[in-house]
Amino acid sequence: MWEMISNAAGLQKWLADQVVEDEDSMTFTWGQPWTERDTKTSRILEKEKMDHIRMLWDYHDDTPEAYWEMKIEVSDLTGLVSLLITDFAADDDEEADLRGIWDDNFERLHRVSGF
Repeated sequence: MWEMISNAAGLQKWLADQVVEDEDSMTFTWGQPWTERDTKTSRILEKEKMDHIRMLWDYHDDTPEAYWEMKIEVSDLTGLVSLLITDFAADDDEEADLRGIWDDNFERLHRVSGF
């Protein structure tokens, strides 16, 4: 699971069509070169191996609480591995949109990895 959330190669398999990792940021591109594309950059705020990665979209630089995070949790009782997502939403409409986006992302993650 860590390899799927912590580096460009893993994220490109399920989160975006292209991911480029720089020293302290990742650039995500959705869409193909021959179609309309959307590109966003996210600064890596915190990365703890096998635990979590926290990022901040460049358009939220003035709102530090607007981070997004992917965190791995393992149940002590069952050993079940869970991926928890925290993503900032300014209002209820944005929250609903983000839930839909993450639901789609999880579906792709499951298809490519079995998680």
